[in-house]
Amino acid sequence: SNRSLTIVVAINGCCYGKDQKPDKGDYLKLCGQKFWEFISGNDNLYTDIIEPLGHQAKKKNEQFMEEYAKVVNKFTAEFIGKYCDAEGNMLWEEIVKFNSADTTS
Repeated sequence: SNRSLTIVVAINGCCYGKDQKPDKGDYLKLCGQKFWEFISGNDNLYTDIIEPLGHQAKKKNEQFMEEYAKVVNKFTAEFIGKYCDAEGNMLWEEIVKFNSADTTS
């Protein structure tokens, strides 16, 4: 028979960090530079991707903060409408009723 033997080795890849003993017996653990070089063939990829990743993270963070501000504003407006009078004073009785009143009766 003319069968070829294929050996498959599992890789546990970590985007950052170091592991001085990557051979874990049943698999390899590649971290940081070793991982990025393994998947790309480029031994500098681990530093080359920092700026693009940082830019994307900043963009996503800005989008998150915009959406977060909308939610805070919405909840603040709802709270003021239900639990503050026209002068902005807290309506403590309404807050306590909301929090503690037995609504089953």
